[in-house]
Amino acid sequence: MACVSDPTAGGICLFVGVVRNHDHANDVAHLDYSAHPQAADVARALAERLASDGRSVRIGVVHRVGRLEIGDIAVVVGVSAQHRGEAFEVCRELIDEFKATVPIWKHQRFADGADEWVGLP
Repeated sequence: MACVSDPTAGGICLFVGVVRNHDHANDVAHLDYSAHPQAADVARALAERLASDGRSVRIGVVHRVGRLEIGDIAVVVGVSAQHRGEAFEVCRELIDEFKATVPIWKHQRFADGADEWVGLP
C-alpha cells in the first residue's frame, strides 16, 4: 500500500491474484513461474505509461517467480487515484496489459502428473 499511497488519492484499488486448485477440468498441484531478465523493465514501462496518460494515479505491481502452492499470492496490483472509478479502471487495465505483455511464464503442474506451459511466445 505504501508504494501507491498518495495524500491526494481518494481511493486505492488492489487486485491480488492467487493460485487456484484447478484450470478448466484439471486439478492443479502447483505452479512454477519464470520471468525473462527484462520482465521488471517491461512492467515498469507499462506502469509509467499508464500513469502518464493524463491520469493522476500511482501504480505498484509485483509478480512472484518460482514455485507457488495452491492459495499462494502470485501477483499484486495496486492503483491509487483521486476517485475510485479511475482507480478501478486503471487497475483492471494494468493487470490485463501486464498479463498480455510482461514476459512471465507459468508452468502448471497438474495432480495427474501432466503439465502445461502458459504464456510462452
